[in-house]
Amino acid sequence: MKKNQLKHIKYKNQKNEKAPFDILKLEDLYRRTDLDHSIEEYHKVEFYIILFIKKGKGQHTIDNKDYPYKKGTLLTIRKDQIQKFKKSRNLEGSLLLFTNEFLVSYLEKTESQKIMLLFNDLLSVPKLQLEGMNFDKIYHNIKRIENEYFTIKDEHSLSVIRNEFHILTTQLLRIKAIGKHIALEKKYLKEFLELQNLVEKNARKTLKVKDFASEMNISTKTLNVVTKKIINKSAKQFIDEIGIKQMKRLLLNTNLSVKEIAYRSGFEETTNFYKYFKRQTQSTPEQFRLAN
Repeated sequence: MKKNQLKHIKYKNQKNEKAPFDILKLEDLYRRTDLDHSIEEYHKVEFYIILFIKKGKGQHTIDNKDYPYKKGTLLTIRKDQIQKFKKSRNLEGSLLLFTNEFLVSYLEKTESQKIMLLFNDLLSVPKLQLEGMNFDKIYHNIKRIENEYFTIKDEHSLSVIRNEFHILTTQLLRIKAIGKHIALEKKYLKEFLELQNLVEKNARKTLKVKDFASEMNISTKTLNVVTKKIINKSAKQFIDEIGIKQMKRLLLNTNLSVKEIAYRSGFEETTNFYKYFKRQTQSTPEQFRLAN
C-alpha cells in the first residue's frame, strides 16, 4: 500500500508572524485553497489545538482514532500528534492554535504544566462533550476570545486573550475533573511526565523498563509505582503503549518496508519485531497496514 510522505505542519500565523496564538474558523479552513497539504490526509501538527464545534456533525481523526462530533464537542490535540479532518457540510466551529511560548511566556510554570495536562492523551481523554451550562460557559468564553482577536485588535488584545484563554482552560480542567475525564493525582505526576517525555523521545532505542529507570535514577519498582498510581498500568505496559503507537505511525504514514520499520524501532531482527508487534496488537505489521 503506497503511503504519501507524512506532512509536518509548523505553526504560522498568517496575520501576525510573531503572534504565538491564532484562531481559525473551521468553515473557513475547509474553503481554503492556499494550503500546501490536504487537511483530509494525515498530517503532524507542531503546535496545540482546541477544536470546538458550534453547529453540525462530523468526524475528526487523532492518532488513527476516529472521534465523531456534534454541537458542543471539544477536542484537544497535542503537539506532535497526527490528525486529519473529514469535511462536513453546514459545519461551524473554531480552532484555537497556540505554541508552548504562548503559555510559558505568560503563566507560571506550575499553571502552564497544569494546562498542558488537558492535551496529554495519556492523562486526559481528547474528546469532551459539553451540554447545558457547560456548553454556554465555553461557547461564550471562546466568543469573547474571538471578539478580541478579530474585532478589537489593539495593543491590549494579546493580554486579554491570554487571560480569557487561562479561564477557558481552567474551566475545561474543572469540567474534566468533575466528570473524572482527567488524572489530576499530584503525587508522582512530576515523575510520570518525566518518564513520558523520555519514552516518547527514546522508544525507538529501547523499550526496557530498566533503561528508563536508570535514566531517571530510580528503581524499576519505583517506576512501576509511578505508572500504577497515575494511569493504573505497569511501567512495561506504559512503555509498550507508546512504542506501539510510534510503530503504527510509521506503518500507516510512510512507504518504509517492514524490515526498515523494525530497524528504526530498535529491533535488529525483523522476526523479533513481528513477534512483538503481533503480541501487542494481535495482527502482523502487514495486516495492520492493509486494514488501515
